[in-house]
Amino acid sequence: MESDIEESLKKKQKKNPFLGESSTRKPLEHFSVRSYPAMGEVVSIFMSLFANWLFLIAWFRHKGKTFQMLSRGMENWQSGFPVANPIMLNVDIDNDYMLLFDLLASPETYGKRDSDKLIFERLQKEFEAARASQTQEICLDGDQWNDGLLATIRERVHMEVERRAMPGDANVLADSDFQEKITYKVGSKVICCLEGARIGIQYETSFAGEPCEPYHCVLESKSFLEKMTVLEHTIPFFLPIREAENDLLSSNAMRFIDHVGELLQAYVDRREQVRLIKELYGNQIGELYHSLPYHMIEFVVDDSDCKITVCLRYADLVLVLPTRVKVLAWPTSQFKKDSISAPSPARLSYAEDALRNMSLPEAYAEIVLNLPQALRQMFQHGGSC
Repeated sequence: MESDIEESLKKKQKKNPFLGESSTRKPLEHFSVRSYPAMGEVVSIFMSLFANWLFLIAWFRHKGKTFQMLSRGMENWQSGFPVANPIMLNVDIDNDYMLLFDLLASPETYGKRDSDKLIFERLQKEFEAARASQTQEICLDGDQWNDGLLATIRERVHMEVERRAMPGDANVLADSDFQEKITYKVGSKVICCLEGARIGIQYETSFAGEPCEPYHCVLESKSFLEKMTVLEHTIPFFLPIREAENDLLSSNAMRFIDHVGELLQAYVDRREQVRLIKELYGNQIGELYHSLPYHMIEFVVDDSDCKITVCLRYADLVLVLPTRVKVLAWPTSQFKKDSISAPSPARLSYAEDALRNMSLPEAYAEIVLNLPQALRQMFQHGGSC
């Protein structure tokens, strides 16, 4: 009986060479997308197309008056617009559509929402414990934060690992200077030594002087002969931390740490600016769209005399003020009646200047305050700017 079973198994293995010991030990290994780059690319392309069309269907369901988003979706598809930077999201779309679109927009985020929350909670507790057990917190300014200090932090991490590995009470004889638990505060960054040859950075973000949520990045430092790597983090997936790791971490670790802080603070700043204008002027804003990193923002202001469309683009994710601004005033039927010929949409130069130089809520207030006078001057002369 046993020999028959063995013979049957051998025949199956000959027919399908993938069925062997390795498949029984690691049943999920063969299905990993990362093991098959070509398959991953196909899935990514499919998800990209499906996500874009799903978004368009949802958008037309709610805002079926214009073909603007359709043309943008086709342009993005033709130019290979990366799926990690999705096209504009309508903030009025149902939560179901938003959740599904976010998942489709990046295949890497499947099932990560709950795990990301668990990672955040675990790292937050670990950082709180590290700060609670510290013997000293050193605040650094300017030149005090440098490559030499980072090398000292790495040395402390390695010394702690070696001390813990010593047998018996031998670790008591270790250098007392390196038994100190020191936390370093550099601006909005808190840097501390974590167990297991790890360096932890907590980024504290804020807006208008009020604290916002913290983010974490844990670097692994195995030895001075090997470059540090990002072990885990709680940074939003749509911010380019992997690109920053590849470009900076091996050559300039201090610059990497600072750059990630700049990315996070700028993202929070742009996001909170949008949140604030929705909170303060939501009754005046008819439609509002934005990308996940808030580096593309568009909204419409409904005025009695015309409709104002605002388009903002940020060339770099570390910026809090836009680099490209376009504000158009579209005349309503009342203006068309008073004009011999229907006027063309006019660019509001004063509004564009305000948006380039002020935060979004401040610029919005400036635009609305001067809008009636600007519209009279432009449309009474029948010209477009």
